[in-house]
Amino acid sequence: MYKLAFVDDEATTRDTLCSCFPWENAGFKIEAQFSNGMEALKYLLQHELDAILCDIKMPVMNGIELSREIHERKLPVQIILLSGLRDFELARQAISYGVRHYMVKPAKFQNLHDVLMLLKQELDEKKGTGKPDTNVSIETDMNAQSSDHPVIQRILHYVEAEYRNVTLEDVARFVHMNPSYVSSYFRKLTGQKFSDYVLAVRMKKAAELLREHRWKALEVGEMVGYANAKNFIRAFKQYYGKTPGQFKHEH
Repeated sequence: MYKLAFVDDEATTRDTLCSCFPWENAGFKIEAQFSNGMEALKYLLQHELDAILCDIKMPVMNGIELSREIHERKLPVQIILLSGLRDFELARQAISYGVRHYMVKPAKFQNLHDVLMLLKQELDEKKGTGKPDTNVSIETDMNAQSSDHPVIQRILHYVEAEYRNVTLEDVARFVHMNPSYVSSYFRKLTGQKFSDYVLAVRMKKAAELLREHRWKALEVGEMVGYANAKNFIRAFKQYYGKTPGQFKHEH
């Protein structure tokens, strides 16, 4: 069980997530809660943690500043950033501090589950408990159902968690394979191109957000990885046969 701390200045958010989400089923245990980055940093300097789930905007020390401190001090802890839509640029800055995972607030159950499963796989590999056996050829399992295939499952989890900006090269590094091989391997086992699957995940997420009627189409496009609104509208219309605005109105 990996030790995780939750850092957010909103007590209600902390209490709700910590008490309602099945952390142990995802392989994590809530070890501590903090209201700002400074509290978390002081704890980290005296205690071991495997991961931190952290809001970006907080008093005293925000999530980006905490990420920088952890990076500069070389503390062995992974960070998941929680950000509002307008914090996306800040979240991207955190990449330079080694942050690889971030989610839009409010955190949805499935998104949090996917990110935690991906993080658990990474932690397992670092500890040597989940590293793939490179002596066994994955070609021998080409006839296996893709839904049961471990490599395909790892790729699907990765895309579900990182769909906003995932690339074939990212996935290839994650599963320790050549990008061109991953492309053909994925298509052979799933029957679809990797790029088509990523598009489908993005469009499904976009549709979910539009049904909530909380964000404008432009905001939804940014949330699913489209910096250009026209590109998002074009992709959405090609996929669903209607514009995001029409879809939102019908639902």
